[in-house]
Amino acid sequence: MIGVVFLNMGGPDSLDSVRPFLYNLFSDREIIHLGPRLIQPIIAWYIVRRRAPKSRAAYAKIGGKSPLASISMAQARAVEQLLNRKYRDGICCLTGMRYWHPRTPDVLARIKEKGISRVMGFSLYPQYSRATNGSSITEFERYAKKMGLETHVVDSFPSHPGYIAALADVLQEGLKEIEDRDRFALVYSAHSLPRRMVEQGDPYVRHIHRTIKALERLTGIRGYLCFQSRSGPVAWLEPATDVLLNELADRGITSLLIMPISFVSDHIETLYEIDILYANMMAERGVRLIRTPSLNDRPMFIKALSELVEQGLKEAGWLR
Repeated sequence: MIGVVFLNMGGPDSLDSVRPFLYNLFSDREIIHLGPRLIQPIIAWYIVRRRAPKSRAAYAKIGGKSPLASISMAQARAVEQLLNRKYRDGICCLTGMRYWHPRTPDVLARIKEKGISRVMGFSLYPQYSRATNGSSITEFERYAKKMGLETHVVDSFPSHPGYIAALADVLQEGLKEIEDRDRFALVYSAHSLPRRMVEQGDPYVRHIHRTIKALERLTGIRGYLCFQSRSGPVAWLEPATDVLLNELADRGITSLLIMPISFVSDHIETLYEIDILYANMMAERGVRLIRTPSLNDRPMFIKALSELVEQGLKEAGWLR
């Protein structure tokens, strides 16, 4: 049997876990540098102490927890079922989270206990960044090596045809909600990244543009790119999503369709930031904001993931 671990950020599974989740996040030097390495945990502790109440209130508005882990698990189960129709139950798909449970080291230990010796890490971040894909993959490979597991990695899939087709499908679904096409704009909102990382060569923004270019080539619809979810005292990518939305409102746009282009699953950034925070902000200006559905475990996206997993396993020489 072959193991596949779908890698993602994770999220708190209760309001009480918001604070430790944030601490794990801000302590990760791959995603953000907070002073010298030795004192980053201390700085992270102070930042989290200040931010946790606000974050806890946001999670309370979306059900008291993040659905990211459960959606990622549903994706893994669906891919496993699809592939095992072809490979006769020879593939075990699980989910490993970077900052909260189920943690990647624990999932790898479960794989080891099953007697599986070959395991592929599959990044659920479509566009590669050292802060997300890189951090998750580094942890995966570090612990897999300690356990003596043979590994292979699929680190990104920014322009895979099946993924782009799944994006086009949810885009068309969102467009059905737009009534006034004359004063409408499509907005691609990606998770932000410290600007310093891009200046140092991180390919994230290039990958985002690859995704958008492939999608617009397929749909013929052009949109605006912006970045959301900034946190911490550093310079972030621009334009910020809230800034761009207000600029479009200033131009007389009355309907906005926002696609969370770097997210494949619902979580705090879609359910709270876009659906509540930005939607309310635009409503106060008389602008209707609609979000495209998240890919989650929609059949077209599961098919794309299955194709990518199968391709990766064949590249590793583990499948014929």
